[in-house]
Amino acid sequence: MTCPICSKKTAPEYRPFCSRRCADVDLGRWLNGSYAIPSNDSEDADELPEALENARNPGPGRPH
Repeated sequence: MTCPICSKKTAPEYRPFCSRRCADVDLGRWLNGSYAIPSNDSEDADELPEALENARNPGPGRPH
């Protein structure tokens, strides 16, 4: 199996990645939205303002 980031052989402790660096690169891509799937669903567009507001201001009892 090869690393999905750099195509080197994977290391068992970082599988499916070859190193901590590639695992962190992948995490960064998830966190900045690089892996997001675009949607043309109008329902998604209607819910977007509320989702953004909830992400900015989590209510009591919700993780930050």
